Amino acid sequence: MWTKICGIRSVESGLQACAAGASAIGLNFFAGSPRVVPIHLAAAIVEAVGGQVDTVGVFVNHSSSELLKTSAQVGFSFVQLHGDEPPELIAELRQRRPEIGIIRAFRMGPRGLSPLCELMASCRRLSALPNAFLVDAYVEGTYGGTGRTVAWDHVVREYDFDSWPPLILAGGLRPENVADAIRTVNPWGVDVAGGVESESGTSDPGLVAEFVKAARQAAGR
Repeated sequence: MWTKICGIRSVESGLQACAAGASAIGLNFFAGSPRVVPIHLAAAIVEAVGGQVDTVGVFVNHSSSELLKTSAQVGFSFVQLHGDEPPELIAELRQRRPEIGIIRAFRMGPRGLSPLCELMASCRRLSALPNAFLVDAYVEGTYGGTGRTVAWDHVVREYDFDSWPPLILAGGLRPENVADAIRTVNPWGVDVAGGVESESGTSDPGLVAEFVKAARQAAGR
């Protein structure tokens, strides 16, 4: 089970996530988030973890030039597009930086996964499939980090596990509910931010360790 601890804002927190057995850490570059991290600090965190985990740069409606510049400066292994980015941006990133993985986030609202199905069709036409889709909860005017859970039963019914990219489940996950989420949805990976924080923007090493342990046990590993 791929486990990502998002919103890492210090070298210490990054190393603690590694020690807990996390698969990935997320570095947020969205200025509107309490978890935003400066580029120089993000680069220091990536250097400190030294390839022990996947490093994911989280962006919201940044331009391709900003994405490419930041990825070159920081050196993370994945880009996570968490806004309203078009499939054409995925295609451009694939062409210009093919070595970087792409996670496309989708905020699931009243229409369920229907818009994701439409996005998937556009990605296929452009030969620009992401490495994974991350399904988060939709809250108007926000881009993730809300603590809201998605309707797990709807995800199970609507996600095309056979032909779509691997699913990363996010949205309101915590150490005490991640096992139920995994048993219900059976995603490829899980993503957490606020659910392992002692306060907004500060991860708690004890909660991180509990989350990773619960996710691994639920996945049978």
